[in-house]
Amino acid sequence: MDFRSVIDNSFSAAVGVDAVIYALAAIGLNLQFGYTGLLNFGQVGFAAVGAYGIAISVTYLGWGLWAGIAVGLVAAVVLALLLGLPTLRLRADYLAIVTIAAGEIIRLVARSVTFNEYTGGSAGLSQFAGDFYDLNPYGSGRQTLGPIQLSSNDLWLVTVGWMVVLLLTLFVWTLMRSPWGRVLKAIREDEDAVRSLGKNAYWYKMQSLILGGMMGAIAGFAFAIAKTSVQPDNYSTDFTFFAYAALILGGAATTWGPVIGAVIFWFLLAFTDSLLRQLVSNDLLPEAIISGTQVGQVRFMLVGVGLVALMVFRPQGIFGNKRELALDE
Repeated sequence: MDFRSVIDNSFSAAVGVDAVIYALAAIGLNLQFGYTGLLNFGQVGFAAVGAYGIAISVTYLGWGLWAGIAVGLVAAVVLALLLGLPTLRLRADYLAIVTIAAGEIIRLVARSVTFNEYTGGSAGLSQFAGDFYDLNPYGSGRQTLGPIQLSSNDLWLVTVGWMVVLLLTLFVWTLMRSPWGRVLKAIREDEDAVRSLGKNAYWYKMQSLILGGMMGAIAGFAFAIAKTSVQPDNYSTDFTFFAYAALILGGAATTWGPVIGAVIFWFLLAFTDSLLRQLVSNDLLPEAIISGTQVGQVRFMLVGVGLVALMVFRPQGIFGNKRELALDE
């Protein structure tokens, strides 16, 4: 049994492309849910409009990648306004229902034959990430940094991605220590009290939804560039729930919780996947218990059981503060 390869695969996943993407998405959810108390179950919708903003701008309009990024951010702002204007004056569950529906609507519209000329239908769009990879300083081939092994393109994306994660984390940290951030926390605890003090809670919640949605769009940029294509079926509800898993694992309403949660989440998924495959291939687990084709499903079951145990014994997450955020209230 090659335990070294299990460790190498786990560390590569912990700092790899997926960890970057879901750290970005979880930072946005942390601002919305952790600090403001907004239940956004449609972060994948923001990621999708960001990804399609890039893809359509480059492949259909003939613009550059950086103009496409601007289009994606504007599209995320528009989506947040469309979702927030009719729902943020109502109870939190209305926003949850609308956002999860919006994510599915965006996916179905993108794969519709009606908009095939713009979105590429179910086949999606490609050949729009060249401007980004042209800046790659790592050359070609596979790069090895201790136990971490990544392709040169992935290493370039990871380098830029973790820099963006750091900048957004510091941005959120600064915001939460400002008067604006303290109002968000107050809204999460008692919105009526905030209104009684003369604050426009509706507008503060809208700003939080917009900023968190833009961070979701940035995650969509990374997702699209990593795959060098945009296909609608990649933007399913799993995206949002993985981001929530990372957020809750690390600890909501904490500065580094979503980032560390994403790292741990993908480390555990890669570790259980690699370990189970090693056990199956070396006949240490009989076929009657698990086969090689079942490993992918079983790893999610095992990690899911771990998350349930975490919610039972430490509901605030690994690094969360129970006084800061009680998820059972």
